[in-house]
Amino acid sequence: MKKARVLFVSQETMPFLPETEISKTSRELPQGINDLGKEIRVFMPKYGCINERRHQLHEVIRLSGMNLIIDDTDHPLIIKVASIPTARMQVYFIDNEEYFQRKAVLSDDKGKFFEDNGERSMFFCKGVLETVKKLGWAPDIIHCHGWLTGLMPLYIKNQYADDPHFAEAKVIYSTYDGGFDGTLDDKITDKLTMDGFAEGDVELLKTPDLLNLNKIAVKYADAAICGSKNADEKVTAYVNELNKPLLEYHAEDYIQAYSDFYDSVLEENSVLAD
Repeated sequence: MKKARVLFVSQETMPFLPETEISKTSRELPQGINDLGKEIRVFMPKYGCINERRHQLHEVIRLSGMNLIIDDTDHPLIIKVASIPTARMQVYFIDNEEYFQRKAVLSDDKGKFFEDNGERSMFFCKGVLETVKKLGWAPDIIHCHGWLTGLMPLYIKNQYADDPHFAEAKVIYSTYDGGFDGTLDDKITDKLTMDGFAEGDVELLKTPDLLNLNKIAVKYADAAICGSKNADEKVTAYVNELNKPLLEYHAEDYIQAYSDFYDSVLEENSVLAD
């Protein structure tokens, strides 16, 4: 059996951002999965508040340079990378001057939610997938953390379904406690249909609130994990309604539990050949 490849896509990761449930998991889990013998890659956005000098980020010229079209406008994609020496782990960063250079993460210094967070999510998800293609690396599992990755399953199962890098990949979405109040841009469905999706593909986002963003992630994912003890019960109920594999919250030994869950999803779908 070949070594399984796991792509981790997260909206936040320690030590580049402060500790949260997502950033802590996104730091510990890849290292643990790597130690258990699987091959990993890790991606997150390069927010403007991340200190590039302190964390020794540098641009990967061979991966940068393409433009991604969002809302009928070209946006340059810049890829940076940094190492976590104590973890023998690299983290790839998706960067763009318009979307990720502001000195904040998902809200401004007054706590106001950025109006373009929907576009930022689109750019981030597409940027990760295009960069993985450039790396020539085909993941078996794509594990998404945080609502900013909520569109990733949709892109993989629709726009990238026939791409040989992702055609057999199984997508797992982790649901967490918290997120955002209000909604994404109410034009998000128009922007997604402009990007090639049918209206039916994005119908859940006609009301683009947190619940529906989580639901569309679950709808197109192959499985889900409760990343928080208090993850939204409406989301887990939707997973069960769709009869998809669900791993309940694990406070202890979660890395081994996640690794076993990856294996069960792959075994069920016969992704890994002997």
